[in-house]
Amino acid sequence: MREATILQKIKVRDPSGLEALMDIYVPYVSVIVWNILRDAMSPEDAEEVVSDVFLAAWNQSSDLRPGHVKGWLGAVARHKAKDKLRQTGQTLPLEDNVLDIPSSDHPSEDMERAEERRMVRQAVNSLAGEDREVFLRHYYYAQSIKEISVGMALNESTIKTKLRRGRMKLKEILTKEGAAL
Repeated sequence: MREATILQKIKVRDPSGLEALMDIYVPYVSVIVWNILRDAMSPEDAEEVVSDVFLAAWNQSSDLRPGHVKGWLGAVARHKAKDKLRQTGQTLPLEDNVLDIPSSDHPSEDMERAEERRMVRQAVNSLAGEDREVFLRHYYYAQSIKEISVGMALNESTIKTKLRRGRMKLKEILTKEGAAL
């Protein structure tokens, strides 16, 4: 079924239109939601967010335009996932093993690496909420500046500034703690 036909069915409240839309876009929306929620929430919570995205498409069908549905769903998915994190008081997670470095044959090197991971994790966690979120989205979740800008409703130049300031602050903290940079 063509996208224009699907949207027309949704606009006249034909459930088969929503089913067709979901058949096409559930995988896409699920990836966006999962990339934001990751291990911060259960799979059931992620599924609920995905359902909320399609409920928004149903309720706001007048906003949907052929050729622009994927972008609209992606933006709504990012906003709904972020809202879900905020509702529970959570922020983007930094997993304990994100900085794991392969083990060496020398226990003293392993201890040094563990201490470096601890210092970096502590430094990242010391960033202010929004700055930390920008930093994690870019360096941990590998989101582009444009994706972060859309997802957080911030100007791209603001994102770049926050990343630069975050790097400078991390360097300052890690240098003060004696990390080898």
